[in-house]
Amino acid sequence: MSLSLKQALLLSSAPSLLLLSAFGHPAAAQDSASELPSITVTAPSPIVRHAKRPRRAASTHAARPTPTRDDTPSEQPRIVVNAPPQQGVLPIVTDQFATVTVVPNEEIRRSGASTLGDLLTSKPGITGSSFAPGASSRPIIRGLDVNRVGIVENGVGSNGASDLGEDHFVPIDPLSTNQVEVIRGPAALRWGSTSIGGVVSASNNRIPETMPCAPMLATQTYGYNVKAPPQLAASNGCTTLETRTALSSVDLGREGGVLLDAAGGNVAIHADAFARRTADYAIPGGTQKNSATDSNGGSVGASYFFTGGYVGAAITQNNSLYHIPGTEGEELGTRIDARQTKFTAKGEYRPDAAAVDAIRFWVGATDYKHNELGLADAADPASDGVRQTFTNKEQEGRLEVQLAPFDMRFAALTTAIGVQASHQELTAPSPDDPGSPLNGLWDPNSNTKLAGYVFNELKFSDSTKAQVAARIEHVNLDGSTPSFIPDVFDVGANPADIGPAVQRSLSYTPKSGSIGLIQNLPWDLVASITGQYTERAPKPAELFSRGGHDATATFDIGNPNLGIETAKSIEVGLRRARGPFRFELTGYATRFNGFIYRRLTGNTCEEGACIAGGGLELNQAIYSQRDANFRGAEFQFQYDALPVWNGMFGIEGQYDIVRATFTDGSNVPRIPPQRVGGGIYYRDANWFARVNLLHAFAQNDVSGVETSTPGYNRLRAELSYTTKLPKTDWWGAQQFTFGVVGDNLLNEDIRNAVAYNKDQVLMPGLGVRIFANVKY
Repeated sequence: MSLSLKQALLLSSAPSLLLLSAFGHPAAAQDSASELPSITVTAPSPIVRHAKRPRRAASTHAARPTPTRDDTPSEQPRIVVNAPPQQGVLPIVTDQFATVTVVPNEEIRRSGASTLGDLLTSKPGITGSSFAPGASSRPIIRGLDVNRVGIVENGVGSNGASDLGEDHFVPIDPLSTNQVEVIRGPAALRWGSTSIGGVVSASNNRIPETMPCAPMLATQTYGYNVKAPPQLAASNGCTTLETRTALSSVDLGREGGVLLDAAGGNVAIHADAFARRTADYAIPGGTQKNSATDSNGGSVGASYFFTGGYVGAAITQNNSLYHIPGTEGEELGTRIDARQTKFTAKGEYRPDAAAVDAIRFWVGATDYKHNELGLADAADPASDGVRQTFTNKEQEGRLEVQLAPFDMRFAALTTAIGVQASHQELTAPSPDDPGSPLNGLWDPNSNTKLAGYVFNELKFSDSTKAQVAARIEHVNLDGSTPSFIPDVFDVGANPADIGPAVQRSLSYTPKSGSIGLIQNLPWDLVASITGQYTERAPKPAELFSRGGHDATATFDIGNPNLGIETAKSIEVGLRRARGPFRFELTGYATRFNGFIYRRLTGNTCEEGACIAGGGLELNQAIYSQRDANFRGAEFQFQYDALPVWNGMFGIEGQYDIVRATFTDGSNVPRIPPQRVGGGIYYRDANWFARVNLLHAFAQNDVSGVETSTPGYNRLRAELSYTTKLPKTDWWGAQQFTFGVVGDNLLNEDIRNAVAYNKDQVLMPGLGVRIFANVKY
């Protein structure tokens, strides 16, 4: 992206904010024209229930019933978000077999988060790694991260390097995202064994699935965004444009985005571009040095629609240059310059056939690279340069076939079958010491997977449903590790301390299965219980690492003898999505056999040497396996207490806890603390106001090498106004949103207990953000 375009996006907030002056008649905002479009939340599993589609007149196939969505409360509870006066309503999903957390578009726009970890960090059961706040923060679900949490965009993996190091960014920017879902439980089997903790799924319109000016004929699904084939648009076509802009005080941040959708005939196109830039952010009493960011990106995509389906593709670019805060980062000016180019394609065909209801596919190819930059010698500015490089070339494909419903007399059975394949090649060289046997974090390696899965949903009655799912995959990993690495060595003084590199070809066949039950109860309550058995093959970093890892301040030594990690889980939930009191209560427990983690030996390392005990920069860590137990609970609610003016005043609250120990009673490292929070809100067709306080308790249940983390109070307040406008000409605005958000209003010292650098890095202090979104 050129500098001029980046500047235009960053400065575009000025004209958008000036539009606020055009609204001097609030009464006009209360008519039906001010209503916001609704978003219906539906299934994240491969089984999608479409609205009935008329059959082709010339069909040669026998007619068969098509599954339709039953709008009765007992059949398929639905939640409509953003339908007036429903903006700000807590989206509770009751028709799934495990907890699903939803962040709709209007909440993303108010949040202003620049990473998925920052966006989700206050949700029950979820936090962010926040290694570089505002730049690098990966979601952590129920204490599980990196190799146990998948991240996808429109059904295709993010495929960067965020699972290889906590300092690496996730190449999905909320500024270009329309909805985010966190999927747990059986539905995560759709994405693979590396999603034991869950899947974070972002969706947008980069591959159009409906004509931009046509009504939404079906609903958005989690991550896959599957919709019923739309009616073909009129040949004269149409165009929509949206701008998203904001300014923030805590980091002098500027952000801007433009999204364009157009259609004509049977073709729809989409284009978007975004940019954001921040300075070092403020913390109580000063500034967090070396925390500035500069990122931009964009995408171009198109889809062709035909009777019964569509096929589309997109090319996306993500660029990010960001600094790494902390003692060493500040001293050496550490920063990461990352680039990702990604091609994605997907489509759906709903044949007029007796046995097959729908066929869907997804394809992705990624070329990712980042350079870790900084000074080799803090006293020599001329030593600035590349310290290490990470590359990831990855391809993946997925095909699903959903069969027509089958009457088994005692239940109606709907089955979806899928196959998935992927290939990944990783490198991590360092130019500092190319001849060393410990050059970079690992030698080049590859990872190939082939998997199949099946989902069976049985409807016993209008109030009782069950699901049985299974997955099997075959994983081949090729790489090299030294034949031996002793606990104490110095390759500078004696290169023979490290054994010669040995090529290794490893294979695993993890198998997983789940069973779940949903039961509708009186008073609009829905209860669910799921049991799950999941196996996970080790990842390349866990097998092949043999070098320094600055992000975790460890010298990582992989273990090529690691076995499959297994998890046996149970989750019980009770939810209510209707009425003035909406809530979600979940309890869970997981037993891990062979839980893979970094085991600190007590030795320290630096520049190709490890010594017994302390004294050097990095802690020696060997990937190991132990049995572990995770258990926890999550609760959140909203209560519409009192009609006020033209809207509703209410209260809300939340609580979450996760406790994780090894079987000997010692603590699993980096587990988030208990949190409790609540607040008040007001909403109507145009206005939304909210004040919320989240309290995190001190985390004293730490592993032997961790430090305790003090608790904190995070106070947040927000006010936003949305209205639709009469469109008198082709370029006039149709909808306008303006808002003001204040965060950490108590200006507290906030340290994230799960961040590796929490003792050196504070989260941002008091800040105010203003934003404006305009749809044309």
